[in-house]
Amino acid sequence: MTYIEINGAPATAEALHLPALTSYGHFTAMQVRDARVRGLALHLGRLDASTRELFGRSLDGERIREDIRHALGAADARDASVRVYVYWPDGDERATLMVTVRPPQKMAEHPKRLMSVPYVRDMPHIKHLGGFGQNHYLTLADRAGFDEALLTTPDGLVTEGAITNIAFWDGGSVVWPDAPALPGMTMALLEPRLPSVRRRVTLTDLPSYEAVFITNSQGIAPVCRIDEVEYAVDAELMKTVTAAYDAVEWDLI
Repeated sequence: MTYIEINGAPATAEALHLPALTSYGHFTAMQVRDARVRGLALHLGRLDASTRELFGRSLDGERIREDIRHALGAADARDASVRVYVYWPDGDERATLMVTVRPPQKMAEHPKRLMSVPYVRDMPHIKHLGGFGQNHYLTLADRAGFDEALLTTPDGLVTEGAITNIAFWDGGSVVWPDAPALPGMTMALLEPRLPSVRRRVTLTDLPSYEAVFITNSQGIAPVCRIDEVEYAVDAELMKTVTAAYDAVEWDLI
């Protein structure tokens, strides 16, 4: 079951008209445990920066925290998957915040299979609501027997997964694609904690890497195949990446 609040109150049919009828907005997704979240400042910064870019105004971080706390309390949940959506209808004095609370989720840790697709999101640096293309290619990948779609430019530049960031291991460094993509929270937390570099990665480069993994708000998982290129799971690499992520402090909301 999903519990929904809008502007700190239980969602009503009337209040749900806005998210039901508009696709202009943005959001962030987080895993909450014991009323805490990793990278809270990054989530608040993402919401404020995207609000400034889309609506030309700032968004108060304390208001966001209050609304999340209220929704968690009303749902009687200390462990949850939480999303915060931001809308700002013309003429309104302040943003409309919608908080959804669902049961906690964790990425299945089995090795993933990715299918490359020729698609790049509009304004990829914003976690916006225009997700039709991502969902379409993710559905096609699923139908073809893959776990995730790998988004690429028309000339084969690797950008990101449909709902993940991707990283490549060259034997000495974790390579994050230098390409237009959403800087996910898990990626943002891991990048400074690992021997990371940014580099252009193309489909023709895939066989040169020793291992691959993906990240999103639900966690981390190794990749065993991209298209026809297969990868062995590097247990030591995954142990290092997991340890780096586990060492990140949980911030009280």
